[in-house]
Amino acid sequence: MNVKNVTRTGLKQCAFALALVSMSLPAHALVQNITAVFRPDPSNPMVNKFENTTPHSGVCAWHVPARCEALNTFSIRDAAFRAESVEPIEANHEDPRKGAYFKVPSSWRDVQVVHVGTGEVETVQMRIAGIGTRWDVPRPPGVSGWANGGTGWTYYWSNGAPPCQGVNYLAASASYALFFWIVPEGVGACTVNPGTTFARLTYSHLEYGYELKTPNPLGMASGEYRGSLTYSIGPGGDFDFGDVMASTESALTFNFQLAVEHELKVDLPPGGNRIELLPEGGWQAWLNRGRQPARLFRDQTFVISASGRFKMQLECSLAVGNTCGLRNGAGDQVPLQVAVSLPFGLQNQAGQAVNKQPLRLDGVGTELFQPAFYVNNRAGTLHFEVEKDQVKDMLEQPGSTYSGVVTVIWDSEV
Repeated sequence: MNVKNVTRTGLKQCAFALALVSMSLPAHALVQNITAVFRPDPSNPMVNKFENTTPHSGVCAWHVPARCEALNTFSIRDAAFRAESVEPIEANHEDPRKGAYFKVPSSWRDVQVVHVGTGEVETVQMRIAGIGTRWDVPRPPGVSGWANGGTGWTYYWSNGAPPCQGVNYLAASASYALFFWIVPEGVGACTVNPGTTFARLTYSHLEYGYELKTPNPLGMASGEYRGSLTYSIGPGGDFDFGDVMASTESALTFNFQLAVEHELKVDLPPGGNRIELLPEGGWQAWLNRGRQPARLFRDQTFVISASGRFKMQLECSLAVGNTCGLRNGAGDQVPLQVAVSLPFGLQNQAGQAVNKQPLRLDGVGTELFQPAFYVNNRAGTLHFEVEKDQVKDMLEQPGSTYSGVVTVIWDSEV
């Protein structure tokens, strides 16, 4: 009897640019692509999460990477952003919206990402976790105009204006400064009130930090997932810089592109595709006892690596009912029972271990297997068996050989 294994890996899509040309964006919108990939890591099979592959810039990338990594925050500096005051920034103003005012969407938002091939939907979560810019003021008074009530001008810009938190980053000259603040989840605006009136205030780039929560890649199909999220910019918007700062940008759109590159690999040992069915202890043991064998069987091991879900299917050169069959030269045939046991970490739809699960031609019972973690080069077993009643039929044809071809398919296209 010959056994063949057929393994198919998942589809891979890589046409990232298609998502960009098909989207309708508001005028004067900033656009940022967020890319992430999942590839199973054989050296660390218990860690299964997406890697953020987005090019990063600004404070987290260049100045305080360890702090940002501890907060799971990434930063991007967008030089296309501009904002300019439409009226003077009055000293000691009572309305916080009349000065340096920064309110960002710091709560989590859901983003649906859709598989480009199957339409399967998953959810990514995002929040803005930091804010910064370069501000410029006239000289005089220059940067010292932010000093107020005995507090030096650098205090809030370096340490953070509550509820925002500083990262001890401030780069400044006599008339401008670059700053960055961490924004805790779900907080309101962070504001700074100058002690001296400024005739004007300008922002010449937008720097923001963000956090992501990605879905469990082990439950996702191989391929590309895409989605988008748009934040509004302006007074009362998601990014709100108060009532005196006018931005040339009206929105910030994030295009998400998540690539899932699962591994599904199955190997049989040399000669493992030829199966000889024997009774327990071999034929000689049964001949010595003078009794009919209770069954003929063979357990064939295989090695599997799997990071994603898959199904198993059975194909036969001879079908007998819902399973494969063996036939001798005279045309006599018997059914062959085929089953599979999978290694620890691979489960059925109910989350249970897979032990001698029958493989049938209709596929019932093997429609979905899924990993609890990345299973790398672990042994499973294919079980082949002719049961007692059929063994009796075979023994009534002494000297004949029964054979057949069974094809077992591990298929990642679920």
